[in-house]
Amino acid sequence: MSEELSLEPRNVIATNSAPKAIGPYSQGIRAGNLLFTSGQIALDPESQAVVAGGIKEQTTQVFANLKAILEAGGSSFAQVVKATVFLKNFDDFAAVNAIYATHLAAAGTQPPARTTVEVSRLPKDVLVEIDLVALVAS
Repeated sequence: MSEELSLEPRNVIATNSAPKAIGPYSQGIRAGNLLFTSGQIALDPESQAVVAGGIKEQTTQVFANLKAILEAGGSSFAQVVKATVFLKNFDDFAAVNAIYATHLAAAGTQPPARTTVEVSRLPKDVLVEIDLVALVAS
């Protein structure tokens, strides 16, 4: 005997302050008290081009994009409970981690759970992609 699930509505989160989706997905989805961001890469929201520079510049842009989506969905970095980090080269871990810490592990805060993996290739051949899951007040 199967019971039908009663699901709360899902709300699409979209903002012009983050890059437009480059495929059939949403920038974010709010489901109940959770906000799920799509993986963000180092695209400038205005030009839709990869930002110039290396891992530090790309990671900084990724966090700017994530912040915009979180704010558009009614959340913030302080409410993040899970992060997934995809790196083109694990040798970049320390540089990414330093920037990550300023946003998600500031002094006196509880850092979220995290998974970090090295992958062979990322969209537009960027160096880093990050997605988040955050709480949203009901």
